[in-house]
Amino acid sequence: MKTKISLVALATALSMGASFAADLPSRKAPVYVAPPPPPTLWTGFYAGLNAGYDWGISTNTQTVAGGLYDNYANGILGLPFGSPGAMSLANSGNANVNRSGFIGGGQIGYNYQWGPSFVVGLEADIQGAGIRGNGSFNGIAADSATPIPFLPGFPILTTNRSSFASTTIEAHQDWLGTVNARVGYLVTPTALLYVRGGLAYGGAQASVTSVSGNNATLNFLPVLGFASASFGALGAGYGTNSSTLVGWNVGGGAEWMLAPNWSVKFEAFYYDLGSLSVNAVHQVSYGLGGSLGPFGFGRDFGWANGSQTNVRMDGVVARVGVNYHFNWAAPAAVLAKY
Repeated sequence: MKTKISLVALATALSMGASFAADLPSRKAPVYVAPPPPPTLWTGFYAGLNAGYDWGISTNTQTVAGGLYDNYANGILGLPFGSPGAMSLANSGNANVNRSGFIGGGQIGYNYQWGPSFVVGLEADIQGAGIRGNGSFNGIAADSATPIPFLPGFPILTTNRSSFASTTIEAHQDWLGTVNARVGYLVTPTALLYVRGGLAYGGAQASVTSVSGNNATLNFLPVLGFASASFGALGAGYGTNSSTLVGWNVGGGAEWMLAPNWSVKFEAFYYDLGSLSVNAVHQVSYGLGGSLGPFGFGRDFGWANGSQTNVRMDGVVARVGVNYHFNWAAPAAVLAKY
């Protein structure tokens, strides 16, 4: 009987203990929830500053001169009006104009991050520039004729003329701007490699300065020693032109997000603004004096030519820059507790 009572008591106690444990508050461990994809760090507007150096690429600069007025060639030499005589040939040539200089300014743009790996955008920049260069060439030429031959081997009149010229060309750019599309790939969430290309425009100026001289000789009955000689005085020529040129550019670079809202970049690009043409007038005048046997005479001569010089305005820019991003957002893990 006593044994039966003990078993009943034990069962009752175990039942009450289980009910009491069920009523105690439960404690669960926090549940980790996987973070969402990182936010698009690169989407948004930005602005910044840049500085670098510009190297000119096309250095060969050609000058071509043609006759405007030449009463010596058209009269004594018997050449048609406007013929490219010795002076025109002396003022024609090629110069090596090597331009280079520092460049710096600012940029503004907008990026759109497409998925985790691609960034596209638009950017416009403008820079002040100190891109300078100059070059020169020297020319020499001669022309001659026998306008009154008389008898073979026994001319009545022969003429000889030699011309020389020294020409200097200066070219520079005061500012340069570009408008570009950018397409990039994120090698890491904060490191972007990109290509860029689009419009280029800039202010260009060039000038041409020359010093010219001429020697001319008239020989009357040269076989008999009757002669008349002259020396041509020095003359000068000058021309200048400035213009805003429009062309294109293409290049690429890399950009890194180094801190919230801030990035640095390095890029290089080629630009081509086309050519700037400079027209100049070169002229010389002098008096021709001499003798014909016992008789003296004199006459004034002069000639002028016009030249056109084409200076190619292209180059490569390498620069560094810093940007401030207005819509920057930092990724953060999400930890939820239940």
